[in-house]
Amino acid sequence: MRNSINKNIYRGILILTFVAVNAFILYGASSVLGYLKTGADRSTMLHTEIKSVDIYLPKTTWSSLDNPGRPISDEALNSIEDNYLKSWYITNIAYATNDPYGIEDFYTDSARVHIYETIKLNKKEHITIESTTLNHEPKLDFYSEDGTLAVISDDNVIEHQKTYKNKELIFTETDTSSYQLLLLLEDGFWRIRHKIKKPNPSNIASEKTTPFAYIQGSNIIVNNIPFITKGINYYPQNTPWNMFGENFDIHVIEKDLKIIKDSKLNSIRIFLQYEDFGKAHVPYNKIEKLKMVLDTAEKLDLKVVVTLFDFYGDYSLMNWTLTHRHAEQIVSFFKNHKAILAWDIKNEPDLDFESRNKEVVCSWLNQMIVEVKKFDPNHLITIGWSSPEVAVNLATKVDFVSYHYYKQIENFSSDIKLLKQNTFGKPLVLQEFGLSSYNGVWNAFRGGETQQANYHKKMQENLKKDSLAFMSWSLYDFKSIPTSVAGILPWRKTKQKYFGFINENGDEKPSFSYITY
Repeated sequence: MRNSINKNIYRGILILTFVAVNAFILYGASSVLGYLKTGADRSTMLHTEIKSVDIYLPKTTWSSLDNPGRPISDEALNSIEDNYLKSWYITNIAYATNDPYGIEDFYTDSARVHIYETIKLNKKEHITIESTTLNHEPKLDFYSEDGTLAVISDDNVIEHQKTYKNKELIFTETDTSSYQLLLLLEDGFWRIRHKIKKPNPSNIASEKTTPFAYIQGSNIIVNNIPFITKGINYYPQNTPWNMFGENFDIHVIEKDLKIIKDSKLNSIRIFLQYEDFGKAHVPYNKIEKLKMVLDTAEKLDLKVVVTLFDFYGDYSLMNWTLTHRHAEQIVSFFKNHKAILAWDIKNEPDLDFESRNKEVVCSWLNQMIVEVKKFDPNHLITIGWSSPEVAVNLATKVDFVSYHYYKQIENFSSDIKLLKQNTFGKPLVLQEFGLSSYNGVWNAFRGGETQQANYHKKMQENLKKDSLAFMSWSLYDFKSIPTSVAGILPWRKTKQKYFGFINENGDEKPSFSYITY
């Protein structure tokens, strides 16, 4: 009896072992098949996991689709464009890292050779190249009857390149080139077979426009007369740094702008945050809200300085095309709006010089000026530097020089005199200045509304003496300040709440009498 029981136990163990072994084999086989199928997915073959909609968006405009072959479908054209642009991106990555991984997915065997040799040589010489393209104007020259071969020309390709040796920048170049390319359809993807650089065609003269504001000598001209900016930085009191969010209220904004107009000011400065405005894909509801603000300003005859890229801090070359698409959508939509005086590219970008590298920041700013001018030739361009000392940067590139001033009044005249000497006669605008009326423990009870009023009285006397342009900070005191604005230190955040001419209760402070000259 016991032997029979033992035999059944042994049989049971053997059967369970057999089942377990087979289950393990099946699981292993399915894993291998899953891996192989995953490996066949082009999106995971590349270590960069290309998602061009998120990382690479150069301006691309097809100039012609006429060709001697068969008509091309939208699907085929989109596939060619997608693979072609990705070939630029993966090549840029390869030269920046000296790693050819992924090149084979976008180039045929013979076309890869030159790229591989260049990478090998650069690696030997400790050279790396960061590059991006900003503009493409492809034209379909030929599309074969069987749909497996395409010839395209790509004119006016704007390329920006930085060359490093031993990790030190040795050369920066922006060039406009043209190419002719032969692409083959292989295993469902378009690969480059030949890529030839050719002479760049002369650009057609752009249509002349009459700008709404222009520079004449050291003056800003609006409606054919000199315009001296007398303005203020503006946020609604209850939604500071979130003006275009869910609590957007055009009625509140209109009421505030009437206060500004009635105080004899002629302009405001507002801020657009890069992430809040959708980064590379600007939501139309944000455009609508901005339009309501600009329309209201125009109705009240107030000019507007629109600051772009507030709270943006990534100036890396690979992200340039994303910021260009962001600017294009906003700037091109409002290029004919009469309320806009100027586009302010970035608020206090010099604060990023140390962490992001001055050369990197200035390169981004310089190219953004070019892009914004291309999208909107009608309005002026400036940059909101944090002090007169740094406002000399890119002074030749902007239409007028904007600077902020939070130092002692006693130094103001000498600082501005020095700035004038180093900005090539460009118009100057004091874009931010002010004094907190906070009087508490964090400043040893040495402030107050009287001190603030005295400060603005003296500043307006200085400004009036030389008819200087200005935009003060700010209309309102605020109940709370975001940590992203003033940090976590209580003595900084608390002080920031009380720069306004109107207090939390909506009452005018003594400084309101000196809001302008």
